[in-house]
Amino acid sequence: MSKVNFEHLFEPLQVGPMTVPNRICETTNTINSSMTPGRLDEHFIAHHGAKARGGTGWIGSETWLLNLPFPPETPDEIGLGVGFGSHFATYQDPGFAGDMAKFCEEIHQYGSVAVVQLTHLNAVWAPSPVPIIGAQDYTPHVMGEEEIEFCLNTYADAAEVAKKAGADGIEIHCAHETLGYSFLSPVTNRREDKWGGGPQERVRFVLEALKRVRERVGDSMALGIRISGAEFRHQGYDNMELREMLYCIGEAGLLDFVDIDAGHCWGAPSYVPNSYYAHAQFREFGKAAMVDLAEMEPRPAVLFTGRCNDPVLAEELLRDGICDLVGMVRAGIADPEFGNKAREGRLGEIRRCISCTRCIDEASEPVTVPYTPTCSINPVIGNELLWQEKFQAAETAKRVVVVGGGLAGCEAARVAAMRGHHVTLLDQGKRLGGQLLIAAKAPGRDDFEDQCYFEENEMTRVGVDVRLETSADLDNIKALAPDAVVIATGSVPRMPEDIPGIDLPHVVQGWDVMQGKATTGDRVAIISQEDYYETPCVAEYLTERGKQVEVFHKSVHLGYEIARYSIGMVLKHMEQCGVTIHPNLILTSVTPDGFELASSWGDMTYQQQGFDSVVLVYGSVAKHKLYDELKADGSIGELYLAGSAWLPRHMAEATRHGASIGLAI
Repeated sequence: MSKVNFEHLFEPLQVGPMTVPNRICETTNTINSSMTPGRLDEHFIAHHGAKARGGTGWIGSETWLLNLPFPPETPDEIGLGVGFGSHFATYQDPGFAGDMAKFCEEIHQYGSVAVVQLTHLNAVWAPSPVPIIGAQDYTPHVMGEEEIEFCLNTYADAAEVAKKAGADGIEIHCAHETLGYSFLSPVTNRREDKWGGGPQERVRFVLEALKRVRERVGDSMALGIRISGAEFRHQGYDNMELREMLYCIGEAGLLDFVDIDAGHCWGAPSYVPNSYYAHAQFREFGKAAMVDLAEMEPRPAVLFTGRCNDPVLAEELLRDGICDLVGMVRAGIADPEFGNKAREGRLGEIRRCISCTRCIDEASEPVTVPYTPTCSINPVIGNELLWQEKFQAAETAKRVVVVGGGLAGCEAARVAAMRGHHVTLLDQGKRLGGQLLIAAKAPGRDDFEDQCYFEENEMTRVGVDVRLETSADLDNIKALAPDAVVIATGSVPRMPEDIPGIDLPHVVQGWDVMQGKATTGDRVAIISQEDYYETPCVAEYLTERGKQVEVFHKSVHLGYEIARYSIGMVLKHMEQCGVTIHPNLILTSVTPDGFELASSWGDMTYQQQGFDSVVLVYGSVAKHKLYDELKADGSIGELYLAGSAWLPRHMAEATRHGASIGLAI
């Protein structure tokens, strides 16, 4: 591919005293990359350092939670999903400061800048007794003057630590669930003293925090804020009110930059926008800030973030005057090297983020501590040090046959070929992609096909012999004389066997509907036995085709396993599509003119009639017959079972499993 001429993306920018080498920014995110709680360990440095090495000019890494004035007799309260804070913050630990110095050295060796975000995540502290976020229902403690004074000073204290560690910039977090946000919002700030009032008065807390940081670090560091372009909350501030507040803050002459996003953390829109959102959907917020701050001297730089996953899109935003800098966190998670690839004209090699949001969604509600970061399509994420150790040329080039061109099969083939093996990939379909090709048919999921394009491009680049529309059996696999075989044949929809009438002709599978293999009547009942995205995708696919859809779901609400940054938009789409959802129900029988359901929790049963079709969404069952036959035959020296053919789960598990096999062969 010929080199692309990016006129703006790779131009340096002066932001206060720091020179950002290009316009690509890793805005601060909480992916929980450190495996050592309270420290910035080698995993943390490897994860974020890879982005600097890969061409990202601004590294925001992960937020610094600040200490709060809890009464001395209370225990620390650290909420993993809705961070509360504690008596003692990690920035106060000398060991943490040493970690940060090592991190800054790593970032600087690639010419990038390190920006530290300072955050009071706020669920139990607020200017007024109004719940801060929808993720919990605490009525917070109302802050007094001494407590406000304490919190303001923590920004300056932490900024001093960041300066000594070698950081280049400080960002005070004033968006969504933070303390700064709660003072800016007319919903959560109803005070009648100097900290409350109209838009020009509610900025006092933010201004005071900026002043104290500036007094402590002087002009040696860039100073800015992160702020939401609109609150998207009943009676919250809209963009016009935000513009008034931002102008007042900018007029004080303390800002070197403003980082603007959109949305909040518990519903729709989310400030971590998934694939249901248009690319850079709220870009007008960045444009408005550019206009409003234009006459200030020097003008604060405007950083816009909000589903910008492609360097060409970033170039367009810069060209059109939307912003000076582009936040591209998940683009750099999906492919830390995307900046270098874009600059070198290797656009076809970029693994583009598909905006599934699992990376940030899951990290916001970790099941375990320490937590291992996850990306659905990049197997290296969370395993950077392991890949540095294990990824190397194979000692002996082997003949490898991979059966199945889904995520697991493609990643096994790609990694094995990159290590020097001779790989043949067999797939019965017309294209690579497996279940991704089905998912991409759902409204708002078309970006999933980007990963199919990536795998197709990679197969060509690394020299995999891809044979499509090819059925694999014991004989034709053995005819290829492989040294190793990977069976990645995926899974098939689960069909319950103990339900009377389940085999009636008007009962069909959701997968078949999505692929055009089955049709439905106008009034459709979806019977859902899965808690992730499959049911809403099938439902929206049908409503887009004019069907009336009702979902009968096993759990307390649809999408029970979808985390807080994404569930709001999923349920909003169901409302917009007119989908009716009936929770806590399990199918027990089907007749030609109706079906029976039982309560998930009790003994009640319910009858339904009037539906033309019943669509089953029951998850899937591993398809491993070929593996079993090869294992019984015993003629293959190395035999592997990969991805959903071993255990049907989600994309990340298939990607990692396949890539791990590619490393092991």
